[in-house]
Amino acid sequence: MSFNLFESVVKLMRGLLRCMMMQVNKLEKFKYSQNKTDALHAKYCSLTGKTVVGDTQWGHLQIDATSLYLLMLAQITASGLQIVYTLDEVSFVQNLVFYIESAYRTPDYGIWERGDKTNHGYPELNSSSIGMAKAALEAINELDLFGSRGGPHSVVHVLPDEAQQCQAILHSMLPRESNSKEIDAALLSILSFPAFAVDDTRIIEETKNMIKEKLQGKYGCARFLRDGHWTAKEDRNRLHYEPWELQVFEHIECQWPMFFAYLLLDAAFFNNKEEVQLYSKLMDTVIIKSEEGIPYVPEMYVVPNEKVELEKKKPQSQERHAIGKLPQLWGESLYILAKLITEVCIFSLIKLSISSP
Repeated sequence: MSFNLFESVVKLMRGLLRCMMMQVNKLEKFKYSQNKTDALHAKYCSLTGKTVVGDTQWGHLQIDATSLYLLMLAQITASGLQIVYTLDEVSFVQNLVFYIESAYRTPDYGIWERGDKTNHGYPELNSSSIGMAKAALEAINELDLFGSRGGPHSVVHVLPDEAQQCQAILHSMLPRESNSKEIDAALLSILSFPAFAVDDTRIIEETKNMIKEKLQGKYGCARFLRDGHWTAKEDRNRLHYEPWELQVFEHIECQWPMFFAYLLLDAAFFNNKEEVQLYSKLMDTVIIKSEEGIPYVPEMYVVPNEKVELEKKKPQSQERHAIGKLPQLWGESLYILAKLITEVCIFSLIKLSISSP
């Protein structure tokens, strides 16, 4: 069973590597141009590995996504699995490092793929992207991609200043996500699992508390304040919003259950039993079970159009219903991982590892 799981991970990681290597010319060009149209594509066909939309038809420049891949590559390789097989692939991974190492000064489209809050397609400096890049740079620095069978030619190098620059800018920006986003639930991914990118406990607590205060609801967390995505008042005929229009979405932002899974993982890793129990119960209230009894994590919960005004008058007072993908694979995978980690035996191991010197 474990062998099949290991090989599935290798297959997945090599598939993603192949998709990106098919765009090696764009990667090389971006190092010099820093142009968003030269960025690696953010999505690919799962059957062919080829791109599915044009260079200007999507917010492809997502440093957090590339950084997450490198972070996972580093951790998986360090665990003993081999993902990279050839020196050509080593060179490509080194180029990916060059691609993300200037994250602290490279505006991108961020985790939500649309840039600034008004969805006009303006890239911004995003704390979540910078934090993920910092974590990846630290994890992959001086890593031998061939493991114990490698040598000097298979080692990845990171310029010493780049991770420190990312950390300095990250600490100066938090708890803010970007110029247009005062706070964003995406920051949970760098405060704890998977990046653990922030070293200052005061900043971690301040940012986490602000997310809970400003974004958390009964069904999950809003992505950010005045997020119009899939709300009853959003105009589906256009992608962008006018600046004055954002106020329409206040207090009716869709709530995403997957952020309860992030908070549950955070509580488990930091050995907070009370919050483990709290977010386990909250997760149980938002999952939807299939006819076979399988728990599914819905993409988001929305305020129905007829209840919008009541919700605006008294936030968190109205019932919402699930919309979007069911299950949403992102949230579902986090939920499964959270359930595995919070099982008694695994939770005890985490407690032991934290308390041991």
